[in-house]
Amino acid sequence: MGKVNETDLDWTTLEKGETKLRRKQLGEEADGEELGASLYELPPGKRSWPYHYHTGNEEALYLLAGSGTLRLDGETVALSAGDYVALPADESGAHRVVNDSDEPLRYLAVSTMNDPDVTVYPDSGKVGVFSGSPPGGREERTVQGYYERDSDVDYWQGEEDADE
Repeated sequence: MGKVNETDLDWTTLEKGETKLRRKQLGEEADGEELGASLYELPPGKRSWPYHYHTGNEEALYLLAGSGTLRLDGETVALSAGDYVALPADESGAHRVVNDSDEPLRYLAVSTMNDPDVTVYPDSGKVGVFSGSPPGGREERTVQGYYERDSDVDYWQGEEDADE
């Protein structure tokens, strides 16, 4: 397709605990392959996705309207309309958007769509593994799951009897 107007798209809504957001997946609707783009809106007092970073995909945020804060690499940074933030594909790109104002906060999130990807959640000690389609991708995934980061097992565990 190539072109899409956000006014032609319906919002999807996610609400889970302190996370509440509305999203329009612009990149997917325009048949983007290498770049993803989503329009987000956070109501007053709500937060975006849990604090995380990607190991395989760089992201960027551009604040369109409203104000709030960004938890970025363990620090809190003020956000206002016109701010642009690059989020590297490593621990320094860890982030979460917070709308601590009385007005809706609207921003554009753009990301590379590399596959596979591992998403790390420092606060909860989890990792998300995605293969076959990156986070935000529309293809069916061959591997997907969330795991405790410290639940490491020995490489050979369970292999002793596998050949019998």
